[in-house]
Amino acid sequence: MKNMILIVITLSISINAQIKFKDYFVDKTLRLDFYHTGNEQTEIISFEKLVEEEFWGGSKKNLIDEFNYGNYMLYVFDESENKLIYSRGFSTLYQEWQSTEEAKTITRSMEGSVVLPFPLRNIRIEIHRRDRKNIFNKIFEYSIDPTNYFIIKEKIKSYPSFKVHYSGNPSQKLDIVFLPEGYTQDEMEKFKLDCERVAGYLFEYSPFKEYKEKINLWGVEAPSLQSSTDIPGKNIWRQTLLNSRFYTFDSERYLMTTDYFTVRDLAANAPYDQIYILVNTDKYGGGGVYNFYNITSVDNERSKQVFIHEFGHGFGGLADEYASDNTYLDYYPLDVEPWEVNLTTLVDFESKWKDLVDEGTPIPTPAEEKYKNKTGVFEGGGYTNKGVYRSTYASIMNSFVSNEFNEVSKRALIKLIESYTE
Repeated sequence: MKNMILIVITLSISINAQIKFKDYFVDKTLRLDFYHTGNEQTEIISFEKLVEEEFWGGSKKNLIDEFNYGNYMLYVFDESENKLIYSRGFSTLYQEWQSTEEAKTITRSMEGSVVLPFPLRNIRIEIHRRDRKNIFNKIFEYSIDPTNYFIIKEKIKSYPSFKVHYSGNPSQKLDIVFLPEGYTQDEMEKFKLDCERVAGYLFEYSPFKEYKEKINLWGVEAPSLQSSTDIPGKNIWRQTLLNSRFYTFDSERYLMTTDYFTVRDLAANAPYDQIYILVNTDKYGGGGVYNFYNITSVDNERSKQVFIHEFGHGFGGLADEYASDNTYLDYYPLDVEPWEVNLTTLVDFESKWKDLVDEGTPIPTPAEEKYKNKTGVFEGGGYTNKGVYRSTYASIMNSFVSNEFNEVSKRALIKLIESYTE
């Protein structure tokens, strides 16, 4: 399996070298909005709209995904050549919802969206979904003529943007856009100060502080009618632009929004690779979904740790390393190796961090004092106590007892940063 992964990565790098941005794309974004509909067992993707956006914030060099992260994969083919010209892995809130108790009893729809460089010629988009055996299967296909006059060209939600931290050309940087949630017009200055503060948080942590000059941070001045956010469990409701709320999937601290089209509309005011929503509240909470969005409350005493933890999810595709959450049911099959780099079921440990484990460290690794500062294989992670393992006794993806990423996670984050900025 490890040799197969190396072959896939080598092939991706080889294909990337053959895809020249200017031969297939222009320097702006094409966005495809859709709906996920289904229940615990089913999913249908239905087309909603196409939107042309002003900026392309992504790499113009690494156009083919080399990581194979995420529960979905977007593939873009040039139709005349039937050639793969762009791909990107991602995850969604919908696929998380499918593992909840509610998904057993109802069918519902959620908003979804993918972005790609704007094509010069006709393309075919495919979306593939990872099954329980980690095999991608096609669930959606759509052909696009870039001259189609139904592609929306207006900026759906136009707001001013500003630079929080600028290092250079967005196509050679990791671009993160901060979106305000629950900030009124009178609180826009507070939002700008909060952007500066959370930027400081990011650059306190390795590996981001070492790569500070390869990162751009942007903000969008988009006020809400009211401050704060919804807290359904306390019967508190606020009129906010992004309709975020606590109690997502009935987990009080899970702060998210299902208004994903609006999130994309606001983010389009700046070049971006990652979206981070800052919520104007002191209540503890947040969330992060890989290549979807990140979100955190800004005024809680734990906001710094929540901010970086959630970015580990949204940017790095890192899994939760704790085992005490009851929100999700059977999230990681024990007979399959998780795609997330920081968890293993030991089905294919060679493909994970075995090379970082010192000789003499037992696998699995007991939670004894002599191993607590070592890289090992500690049982418990991915919301379960048995059969899923993490690399360290503690890390910021596990609990705030630790205030740093472990070496496994750092290695993965560095590879991602370099892919965006090469």
